[in-house]
Amino acid sequence: MTDRAERERPATPHGGRVLNPRAWVSPVRAMSRILNADGSPRTPAPTGPGRSGVVDCGLYVDGERRPGQWQYAEALAAARDERDGFVWLGLHEPGLAEMTAIAATYGLHELAVEDAVKAQQRPKLERFGEVSFLVLRTARYCEHTELTETSEVVETGQVMLFIGPNFLISVRHGDACRLAPVRADLEAKRDLLRHGPWAVAYAITDRVVDLYLEVADQLEDDLDVLEADVFDRQSSGRIQRIYQMKRELVEFKRAVIPLQRPLMTLTAQVHREVPQEVRRYFRDVQDHLSRTVEQVNSYDDLLNSILQARLAQVTVDQNNDMRKIAAWAGIAAVWTAFAGVYGMNFENMPELKWTYGYPGVLALMLAISLALYRWFRRNGWL
Repeated sequence: MTDRAERERPATPHGGRVLNPRAWVSPVRAMSRILNADGSPRTPAPTGPGRSGVVDCGLYVDGERRPGQWQYAEALAAARDERDGFVWLGLHEPGLAEMTAIAATYGLHELAVEDAVKAQQRPKLERFGEVSFLVLRTARYCEHTELTETSEVVETGQVMLFIGPNFLISVRHGDACRLAPVRADLEAKRDLLRHGPWAVAYAITDRVVDLYLEVADQLEDDLDVLEADVFDRQSSGRIQRIYQMKRELVEFKRAVIPLQRPLMTLTAQVHREVPQEVRRYFRDVQDHLSRTVEQVNSYDDLLNSILQARLAQVTVDQNNDMRKIAAWAGIAAVWTAFAGVYGMNFENMPELKWTYGYPGVLALMLAISLALYRWFRRNGWL
């Protein structure tokens, strides 16, 4: 499936869901995506070659954000002058030229910079000198009124994190996971923010995995509806819808399952750069991710079972149709046989000169047909 992180998508899903209790809150979710916290409309980010990918640049010292607007070069210099200072630079789909300039200032490796611009990576954790490069695949559930052959159920994106001794650079692609709420929540937790850039890395990873849990719970509702449709004799239960759901689940698995290895590395004792206290938080994220992986694997097995059940139903329906056709053909053969015999125009035939021969033959054919009809009905052929 083509990575949806490369497409431009509206930040607001539309519609509600039928047969899903969560559909009652979908208008509230939709409004929250297009309004700021103070109720004012969001201003779309400018697009084009001349736009800047910098969303926010903050200088943090001893767990508190220093006031004022900071340029990323000035913020880094100020952070290095402070004992417990670091910079959180937030970027959204930056261009190659801008990312190259930032890399020169912060000492980022060119291979990691190329990956951050292209945004076509699987979840991974790499080390370039003193800088760790963490790639996360984000996911968001798309509300829909009905699951069709073309419904988009899961929207994906990517978040790349450059974690250095006194800075963290977050590069976001797509709108599946916005980081502004993460920054606001983290700035209210000074004790956690004192642990430096890895505390920010934890908060972002935790937010991404929490979205995984939300998507997994809502996918379960879709699977319940799909399963009910398949086993409802009044519904068509088209196989195309099951296959579309399978494709969306595969895309979700590509985001969730590969993240297990990077989290295992971050929680291991061998990764000395992560503070001990933050490592405990990462273990909690790993537990949530393990739950999501179990859910996704069970959904995959359930979808396979639903698909096999639907294929079995199609085979049974085809067999039933063939039996009905054969039964009606047997009944029609009685009339064909009588008509063929008496249509041979021989002069010496039984009852040929009988006055009641014609209605008698019709009555006999009708009686045989009714007897065959009842026999086929009794045996389930009609």
